[in-house]
Amino acid sequence: MAFGSLDRKTSSQPMAEINMVPLIDVVLVLLVIFIVTAPLLTNVVKLDLPKASSAADIVKPEKIEFAIDGQGLLFWKGERITREDAVLRFAEEGKKRPQPEIYLRADQAVPYRYVAQTLADASKAGLAKVAFVSEPER
Repeated sequence: MAFGSLDRKTSSQPMAEINMVPLIDVVLVLLVIFIVTAPLLTNVVKLDLPKASSAADIVKPEKIEFAIDGQGLLFWKGERITREDAVLRFAEEGKKRPQPEIYLRADQAVPYRYVAQTLADASKAGLAKVAFVSEPER
């Protein structure tokens, strides 16, 4: 593999041939590697995958307004109820799917004890979506 020659007439011209032997060697080595590794890539793990539906679940959760006034009186959707009734209704609503959203409106003069009791009752019933409703400052 000489790049130069002793002949002065042909030595000034660049070599115009591509040496194909190294290229063929590399291609053959890659071909052998692919032939050897191809059977290793075809091993399949058989799984029984669950079927999924593409239908969207558009069921909107129910919205329940729960209010506590300044004296600690409880209101379920505007209807006055006792704490025991609220516990029963929370338990009943906690069993529904999807779970309803509870919008808690508490008067600013109400002691926090009533709000904490309401939150505890809702949590015991399994209700996780409780939102506090307030008025913006003017």
